[in-house]
Amino acid sequence: MRERWKPSVTVAAVIERDGRFLLVEEHTTEGLKLNNAAGHLDPGESPAQGCAREALEETAHLFRPTALVGVYLARFERAGTGEDVTYLRFAFCGELGELQAGRALDEGIVRTLWMTADEIRACPERHRSPLLLRCLEDYLAGARYPLSLVYTDPGVMRG
Repeated sequence: MRERWKPSVTVAAVIERDGRFLLVEEHTTEGLKLNNAAGHLDPGESPAQGCAREALEETAHLFRPTALVGVYLARFERAGTGEDVTYLRFAFCGELGELQAGRALDEGIVRTLWMTADEIRACPERHRSPLLLRCLEDYLAGARYPLSLVYTDPGVMRG
């Protein structure tokens, strides 16, 4: 019997302020790369909760998702290992809150930076995945869906 295919579920924050987008620069197997504040969904949380948590862990800012930008399915082969990985990404936009001064960034995150859409478009070789640009373009095109579009059954929250 074939092993069941299980894509990795991830969440990402598209954070814009005054025409600039908050990104993280992180260590990867391919070197330093740019990405949204993003990561894997943890057990016991909704995608919106996971997005808020990842934004805090990777940028040290509070973040409150207010809308779903999109749901994305992407497949990659990891450089160096050849591992075949599929990601199911839920991207949210929302309200950026206060910086939590003194909070360390997640392991592997070198720094946060603010970039314009044109600056992001100009360096695709620095993107961790093509989903960075796709989420940005969808956001700029006005893609906004209610958070209620992603239902989380209460059973997910049970310990």
